[in-house]
Amino acid sequence: MAGEDSTVSGVAGRYATAVFELAREARSVDAVKTDLDRFDALMVESGDLMRLVRSPVFAAGLQVRALSAVLDKAGISGLAAQLLKVLAANRRLFAVRDVIKAFRTLVARFKGEVSAEVTVAEKLSDKNLDALKSALKTVTGKDVDLSVKVDPAIIGGLVVKLGSRMIDSSLRTKLNSIKHAMKEAG
Repeated sequence: MAGEDSTVSGVAGRYATAVFELAREARSVDAVKTDLDRFDALMVESGDLMRLVRSPVFAAGLQVRALSAVLDKAGISGLAAQLLKVLAANRRLFAVRDVIKAFRTLVARFKGEVSAEVTVAEKLSDKNLDALKSALKTVTGKDVDLSVKVDPAIIGGLVVKLGSRMIDSSLRTKLNSIKHAMKEAG
């Protein structure tokens, strides 16, 4: 699809590509993606885990030990756990979110899917989520892997990022444009 941003490069791209190739050989792409998605969700939920991941203060050995405990408790194992431990041991854990994003891109490309990031004001029902996936599939002609974020600050509507294209139908944006137009008129 023209304009779709599917570039996987840099440090994150190298790690993601390596684990993707290993997962593909082991026929465990979905399992690794599930584990990495679970770890990403844990980081979003836990400020302590995010600090462990991002802070350069922690020594590599301490990061690996703490990370191992988190992974064991979360039930994350196999290639995903190995990747995360290697990132920690090599002092690259700060790039884990970029690695996960690059891995998702590789999986989507492998499955013939398109990735989309959607931001909504409140959690979507399953019915609305399915309708959104269906609408995006109609537009792209491919299955869509949705990453949904909730941000009450957009007030209502939604923001969809599909590759390098962004569709912003949030009320916040509409209100800001009305406010801007009123300032220019006044």
